[in-house]
Amino acid sequence: MRSIEVKGLSVSYEKKRVLTNIFLNVESGNVYGVVGPNGAGKSTLFKSILGLIDINSGDINVLGNDIAEVRKRVAYVPQKDDVDWSFPATVMDVVMQGRYPHKKILQRLDANDRSIAMDALEDIGIEDLADRQIGQLSGGQQQRVFIARALCQQAEIFFLDEPFVGVDNLTEEIIIGLLKKLAADGKTLLVVHHDLSTVEQYFDKVILLNQRLIAYGDTETTFTKENMSKCYGPQLAILHKTGMIG
Repeated sequence: MRSIEVKGLSVSYEKKRVLTNIFLNVESGNVYGVVGPNGAGKSTLFKSILGLIDINSGDINVLGNDIAEVRKRVAYVPQKDDVDWSFPATVMDVVMQGRYPHKKILQRLDANDRSIAMDALEDIGIEDLADRQIGQLSGGQQQRVFIARALCQQAEIFFLDEPFVGVDNLTEEIIIGLLKKLAADGKTLLVVHHDLSTVEQYFDKVILLNQRLIAYGDTETTFTKENMSKCYGPQLAILHKTGMIG
């Protein structure tokens, strides 16, 4: 089933073109790796689909509708640097935010919402941190909190922007295991990812992006040396040397 359709998407920031004429179909039940060099437009692609920024041209359908009509069915896990970790909130406070899209204006959260939030904390393995202040968490714990918030939203599509940055190996294993379980349940997951050495292990499909769409499809047939050379150019040799790609 097709969950996202992007037709002719172009985006500019201050007259500088960031994305050019992107055509993309995303199917449910898969974990997609969104891969490309720094400045390739990966986060911009997410924000365009989510309706968080203005676009120059193009049509975007999410679950057959405009994003505004289905927003509560779509969850977004931003980069950790986009979060104010000094804000005086507990882990449970943050995770419960995932219930707000399901509430009417001024409608209060209730015991059922709290139960859903606790289930999400258990799914990601941090139920013992429910009352901890978010500023006291490690990098891996912080990332798990925002994934728990997305789970609490009970969304059908999940956007995760660099979820493995700054996390320990155990957290990374827990996260990717959870994402694969969600995909098996028919959810759609798109993940901005930089460690090319784990792409084949982690993702069912890949989207190779460098301001334009280089290729997308099944990882086995799309994540090739030829396509990676088109995507990264001279940077590819550096990535080989640093072990980021085998």
